[in-house]
Amino acid sequence: MKLFVFCISLLVSTTLLAQSKKELQAEVASLKSQIVQLKMEKIVTLDTTNIHDKASYGLGMLLGSNLKTQGGDSINVDLFIAAVKDVFQGKKPKMEQQEAMATVQEYMTRAMEAKNEKAKQAGVAFLNENKAKEGIKTTASGLQYKVLATGKGKAPVATDKVTVHYIGKLTDGTVFDSSVDRGEPATFGVNEVIPGWTEVLQLMHEGDKWVVFIPQELAYGAQGAGGTIPPFSTLIFEVELIKVN
Repeated sequence: MKLFVFCISLLVSTTLLAQSKKELQAEVASLKSQIVQLKMEKIVTLDTTNIHDKASYGLGMLLGSNLKTQGGDSINVDLFIAAVKDVFQGKKPKMEQQEAMATVQEYMTRAMEAKNEKAKQAGVAFLNENKAKEGIKTTASGLQYKVLATGKGKAPVATDKVTVHYIGKLTDGTVFDSSVDRGEPATFGVNEVIPGWTEVLQLMHEGDKWVVFIPQELAYGAQGAGGTIPPFSTLIFEVELIKVN
């Protein structure tokens, strides 16, 4: 019996010791993280009235923004900074240049593919949720629209030109284009625009005002547009068909 109690006590002590060790390791990791953060904060608070400091920070900001935009937001920033320091301080790099180039190319390709897939899935999820809302109609192509106001004028065909007012948004509400903000309606051919527009315009009549939800494959797809519409973006347009020319 005494042996049994001793074994139990030893087991409990060992467990507590293991827990303490884990807690200590976690605390050490937390402190290291705080030290790194403090070092980074020190860099950020350097005198930006100095052109060299401003350029240094500006270059880091531009590189960081570019990497994040391309899907490289999972890089280890500490190692990134360490590599820059090694180069500037003339230290022997931990990788050969050829290996570094091949690795970065593979990483960025995978990162962009993952980002694009995420955008596709987000668009699909948005449209699946949206189509269940009141007043939403869905065409055979997957395009969705909601009628805000009904007109009684002409309906355009593919060879017509139309004059419209519109506001274009991403699904997060970001406005990327607006004839309303410019204060001047746009005129163009029905078949001179993205497929989603070509389709929906031929369903409308003069005086109609609709909200249109366009799947990425009927919009700008893998290319995106103008730096303001990311690849594989589902788009939302508020469209008023003013005139069929």
